[in-house]
Amino acid sequence: MNLIPRNENEAVEIVRSAVAGLTPLAIGGGNTRSGFGDPAKGVRSVSSRDLSGIVNYAPAELTMTVKAGTSVNEVAATLEASSQMLAFEPMDHRGVMGTAGIPTIGGVFAANVSGPRRYVAGAARDSLLGIRFINGKSELIRAGGRVMKNVTGLDLVKLVAGSHGTLGLLTEVTFRVLPIPQTEDTIVISGLSDADAVMAMASAMALSLEVSGAAHLPPSVGGLFLDGGLHEGGATLLRLEGRSASVAARAQVLAAKMAAWGGVTRLGEEDSKTVWRQVRDVHPYCDGTQKPLWRISTAPSVGHRLVAAMARESTIDAFYDWQGGLIWMRMEDEAESERLRRHIKALGGGHATLMRASDAIRAGTPAFEPQSNAINLLSARVKQKLDPAGIFNPGKMGVTF
Repeated sequence: MNLIPRNENEAVEIVRSAVAGLTPLAIGGGNTRSGFGDPAKGVRSVSSRDLSGIVNYAPAELTMTVKAGTSVNEVAATLEASSQMLAFEPMDHRGVMGTAGIPTIGGVFAANVSGPRRYVAGAARDSLLGIRFINGKSELIRAGGRVMKNVTGLDLVKLVAGSHGTLGLLTEVTFRVLPIPQTEDTIVISGLSDADAVMAMASAMALSLEVSGAAHLPPSVGGLFLDGGLHEGGATLLRLEGRSASVAARAQVLAAKMAAWGGVTRLGEEDSKTVWRQVRDVHPYCDGTQKPLWRISTAPSVGHRLVAAMARESTIDAFYDWQGGLIWMRMEDEAESERLRRHIKALGGGHATLMRASDAIRAGTPAFEPQSNAINLLSARVKQKLDPAGIFNPGKMGVTF
């Protein structure tokens, strides 16, 4: 049975009952990421989807407060009416996860979901100002916003964001928003190798042109974007946003600079919006399969070396976002977790998270990157402080706060 509280009081009672019975709770919003994490048994599902509605929106102050179960679409539509947006560009996981729920804003912040603009605008947690949540003692806690000091001594706002519901049940979030750029354009460099693409993106970022998106699509995926309208030999994408005159001037300069790397074209506003939405939502791997899919974060300068090392030993496919620092890697058969994490460690470290796989593979593959003893100890202390009975999201216990 899926427990769906209609207000905070009902949510508190659900948590209180679970604590009393030591019943683990699987916390979710619209369940668009169901299947993510390590398998857990004997849990009861709790959804915040009925904790919905916009509490306060102050366009002049660039802030919004909403209940956690509010749909991302409702938030985005309300912001768009005032020419504002979520700066961190959260992805929609339904395509890659094969789910059919409705993404909620609480789920976005609980999972710290951040898209292509992440490396210039910050992650979801960087926009989060305040929260209300129910901890594992069935206490309703406020943190951030007008509350400047937390009695725990912890930065609860930053801890809860990205904790995947392991520290508490979010009921309300307050966050910062930004104006929507007047227009955008994307410079496309065709035919670069992964290594050359990384250098080209780095050179673009070094220019004072305010590039807000940098991604590389190797030949294996390039033809899957814009209905085949991108170069099938591979495409390196550089996005510019802002006022129309500024974007036009910067695009001209950027195109001239990037011509030294290869053939250069420009997409125009509509195709630019479409291709970055496809990058954001990992369009090539929204394939209706359960082939293992990894989300890998590493230094931009070594990501292509990781892909090359894995490709020598396994059948994989991959593309790059965040100037090469975010890799989406799909395996053909097995998850290859030990080999992948061994290569990540050899190249200086990073994080590999198994986003999708069959039940059989998930049962034998840790979804989260193993952490050092020191970090594990610190995470355990935070967990003990906020959820002493350990009832929240046991399948996400490998996440680091």
